Amino acid sequence: MAASQNVEIVEVLTKAQRRKFVDYPNQLYKDNPYFVPAFYGDDLDDWDPKKNPAFEYCEARCFLAYRDGQIVGRIGAILSHRANEKWGTKRMRFSQVDFIDDPAVSKALFDKVEEWAREKGCDELQGPLGFSDMDREGMLVDGFDRRSMFITYYNDPYYIEHMERMGFEKDADWIEYMLMVPQPGDPNYVKINRIAEAVLKRSNTHLVKLKKRSEYKPYIRKVFELANVAYAPLYGTVEFNDRQVERYANKFIPLINPDYCLLLEDENNELVAFGIAAPSMAEAMKACHGHLFPFGWIGVLKSLRKNDALDLLLVAVRPDLQRLGLNGILMNRMMQSALKNGIKCAETGPMLEKNAKILAQFKMFAQEPKKRRRCFVKKIV
Repeated sequence: MAASQNVEIVEVLTKAQRRKFVDYPNQLYKDNPYFVPAFYGDDLDDWDPKKNPAFEYCEARCFLAYRDGQIVGRIGAILSHRANEKWGTKRMRFSQVDFIDDPAVSKALFDKVEEWAREKGCDELQGPLGFSDMDREGMLVDGFDRRSMFITYYNDPYYIEHMERMGFEKDADWIEYMLMVPQPGDPNYVKINRIAEAVLKRSNTHLVKLKKRSEYKPYIRKVFELANVAYAPLYGTVEFNDRQVERYANKFIPLINPDYCLLLEDENNELVAFGIAAPSMAEAMKACHGHLFPFGWIGVLKSLRKNDALDLLLVAVRPDLQRLGLNGILMNRMMQSALKNGIKCAETGPMLEKNAKILAQFKMFAQEPKKRRRCFVKKIV
C-alpha cells in the first residue's frame, strides 16, 4: 500500500477487489449521458490469468486509489513482452484508467505504475492500451459530448490536463466518424454500387453466402489469421495466439448478424477480406450498466434485432490485395443490408489517423468527425 496526500493505492488481488475495479467507471460516470459501459464480465476476465490467454506473454497488475475509504481512481498496468519484442521497446502499458479531478489522485496512480515499470526494466509508459488490439485503447481528447461505443473508453476532458501535467505526450491518435447511409438515387449510393460491382467482377472474388450464425464457426480461425496479417503493421498490435482466437470468437459469435458479417473469398475459396458490424448496443449497455445477467441480455438482443444505428467493428483485407478495392465490395454490401434493415447511420470504431488506407474507404459516405482519442507516452529514465 502506498499513500500520497491522503491517497492510498491498493493493489487489486481478490475477486471482490476486481469487481470494484471494473465497476468504478459505472459509478464515476453514472450521471453522464455519453458514457457507455463495456461488458462487465469481459472486463473481469481481462485481469484473471486463468481466463485471459494474453497472460501467456503478458504480466499485469491493477490498482485502486482510495481516499477516506472511498474509491477515487483506478489504473491497470500491462507488461506485454510480445509487444516490446516486436516493436523494439521497453514500455509498460497502462489501461482502464479513471480518476476524479484531483492531481494528487492521478499522480499517485501513475507513480505506482511507474514504480513497477522501473522494477521491470522499462523506460517508458504507454497508453491507454490493452493486452491486444482487440481491447479498448486511446484516451478521449475530442468528442466529449458524443455518446461512446461499448468498444471504446469514455473520459472527461480534465484527464488530458492531468496527463500533460505529468509529462505525457502524444504518441498516436485514432479518429472516429459518423457515416450517413446513402439512399438509392443519391450520387454516393450510385457510385459505391457501381465501383463495388466492377471490383467484384475483375477481382475473381465472391462473397460467402451464410444464413445462420452457426455457419460462421468454421471461418472464425480464418478471420483472425487474416487479422494477424492485415493488422501486423499497425500501431501497438501483437499477433493473437490460439487461445485468444477462441476467446474472441466466443465474444463475437453472439453478436453475429449475417447481414453485417461479410466474408470475401478468392477463386480458391481462400479468405481475402472481411467486414464485421453490429446494430448499436449503446442504449442497452447503458440500461444494464454492462451486466448481461440476469436481465441485461434482453435489451441487448432487442438492440441487435431492431435499430437504426450500426457499429462498424472490424474490417481487414489481405495486404497484397489492398489496392484492388475489395473493401468497396464489403462497404457496398453493408450499405445494402443497412438500407434493408432501416439503418440510418453507422459509427466507425477508432481508426489510426495515419492509416490512409482505412480512412479512404469512407470518403464516399457523407460523414462527420465524431471523436478523437490518443495514446500517450512518457519517458521514465
